[in-house]
Amino acid sequence: MPAEQPHFLLAAITSRRYLISEWPWRALFSVLTALPVVGIAALLLTPVTVVGTAAIVKLTGAGLHGPTLLSLAGLATFTLAAFGTLLAAPFAAVERRRLGIVDPRPLEPVPRADSVASWIGARYADAASWRELLFLVLLGTVAPVVYGTLAFATFITGTLIISPLLVPRELDGGPITITMGPWQADTPSQAIPFTLLGLALLPVLAYLTGLLAAGHAATARALLGGTGQAELREVARSRTRLVDAFDAERRRIERDLHDGAQHRLTSLTLQLGVARLDLADGTPAAAALDRATTEAKDLMVLLRDLVHGISPQTLADLGLPAALRDLAERSPLTVTVTVAPQVADRYPARVENTAYFVASEALGNVAKHARTEAAAIRLAQHGDLLVVEVQDEGAGGADPVRGTGLTGLADRVAAVGGRLLLSSPAGGPTLVRVELPCLS
Repeated sequence: MPAEQPHFLLAAITSRRYLISEWPWRALFSVLTALPVVGIAALLLTPVTVVGTAAIVKLTGAGLHGPTLLSLAGLATFTLAAFGTLLAAPFAAVERRRLGIVDPRPLEPVPRADSVASWIGARYADAASWRELLFLVLLGTVAPVVYGTLAFATFITGTLIISPLLVPRELDGGPITITMGPWQADTPSQAIPFTLLGLALLPVLAYLTGLLAAGHAATARALLGGTGQAELREVARSRTRLVDAFDAERRRIERDLHDGAQHRLTSLTLQLGVARLDLADGTPAAAALDRATTEAKDLMVLLRDLVHGISPQTLADLGLPAALRDLAERSPLTVTVTVAPQVADRYPARVENTAYFVASEALGNVAKHARTEAAAIRLAQHGDLLVVEVQDEGAGGADPVRGTGLTGLADRVAAVGGRLLLSSPAGGPTLVRVELPCLS
């Protein structure tokens, strides 16, 4: 199977086929289109950079006029802070479009303002605007140095390549001599090794160009790509869809068990009872039918409990508070249920299912591990959060690492945007607290 082709420059540089791919040309095009952007940014920030550099020189003891210079530096900084976010917007828009040259992966879209006034207000209130300003400062200060270094390396490489064409010429009345360390070329034939050296440096220059373009793109993606909330929202929606699909599948299994297996088992029990009427007491066949009838009835009770555990009818019909009280009555523990007055009878289905699932699993953990006969369930609502607490006075020391199901509970709660908190010191008590958004 052929290897997957890289989709952006930073990944392509590590490929052995980089030099014979399209990516060096993309990197070159990205660098060439960046030059005017970097030049304009450097020109606009010249007052700030010049005054700031001079202030630094003064602070290091160069003997310049200190108070005036520091005042100018403060004024330049204030001006940049006051108008820089507005100035950075067009540069950020251009860089977002240029990013597709070497990194076509999508960025989080920028929200559009309803009016000019709201746009200006957002430029000062939004953290993304200040990241755009930071990117502009980097364009006007660091980028010129880096791009200038690459330009100098390109100039040296190009000079080496065309050196046989340069040495026959004269400069200021004298012949041109190319010197590199102990080597010197006065004639075209002597300059051929310099040409070979320049050609050998072309792959190095291609990698340097790629690294510069990739670094520029990575910086732009980090500072201009938003906070990643779109991706987080999509992950949250995906997890919610998985929970909804799981609940739907669980309800389907419950219907199949209730409408299919449970009814057939009831019919089997009745048939065994009718067959028993035709047999005399004390016969081996009658004893066998009695045992089969007892097993069938026990199995019916087990199946009924299983169906109830999969999808409790009380939760579907009466809501979460009633379902928790029913859960407490069926628990082998002595469970007290406290429901705060502000708690409503009904909540969104995924919230009710998650809350019930957490309470049921937490009580199961208490019965298995806590070495206690009592527990408490508390249900409350604080603003838009539904809070479920399960507490016991057992041995404590509950640890998700030991595989007590707490990690699964936390994952289930996180899937609907909630969180699970655990307090279980050695010796008890153990408190499992779940907070679920309940207004969506």
